[in-house]
Amino acid sequence: MLSIDQLKFDERGLIPAIVVDGGTKDVLTLAYMNRESLEITMKEGRTCFWSRSRQELWRKGETSGNIQWVIDITADCDRDALVVRVNKTGPACHLGTDSCFNDTLFIGQADQPFSVKGLYTLLQKRKEMLPEGSYTTYLFQKGLDKILKKVGEECTEVIIAGKAKDKRETIYEIADLMYHVMVLMVESGITVDEVTEELSRRHIIDHKVKQEKMT
Repeated sequence: MLSIDQLKFDERGLIPAIVVDGGTKDVLTLAYMNRESLEITMKEGRTCFWSRSRQELWRKGETSGNIQWVIDITADCDRDALVVRVNKTGPACHLGTDSCFNDTLFIGQADQPFSVKGLYTLLQKRKEMLPEGSYTTYLFQKGLDKILKKVGEECTEVIIAGKAKDKRETIYEIADLMYHVMVLMVESGITVDEVTEELSRRHIIDHKVKQEKMT
């Protein structure tokens, strides 16, 4: 286990801190810490940075409420940069987005691994661009009632496949249902993080209930 004394702060007394979402692994922001802000972060268990523009300590979420609770902090091999894994209670960016990194500079040819958040982003772009010939475009153009109807239909298909104990068909229908639910999420302005946070709260409640039953 490192100590703060082993870290290498720059000539201004700062060290870059790359903040990463502990659940999604997405990079949320790049901020800076001095020794005092790092000590506060470790003591309070929530991120505290040094604002270079305001020249003062800055506890993330002290005005917005979007607190970042620290999971762990890791230094790089040169000990002059940090990765801070967090669980966040709201958007990381002051613009209201989940991450500060949103403006694409270059897209290579490498295959991108599938992710739920990646699909959500794709659906958002479909709604913005409405490309012709896309089924997703069709759903957004038809509107909420059509989307809700499809969600209901897919729920029924999942029930039928599950009742038949047909694993392959059940997987297929669950995938259909998840897709249509995510279209509904985009249409309703509900983010993946909001659903994840709700599930996280329920996990804590369920854990407590199990403990109570055991006592």
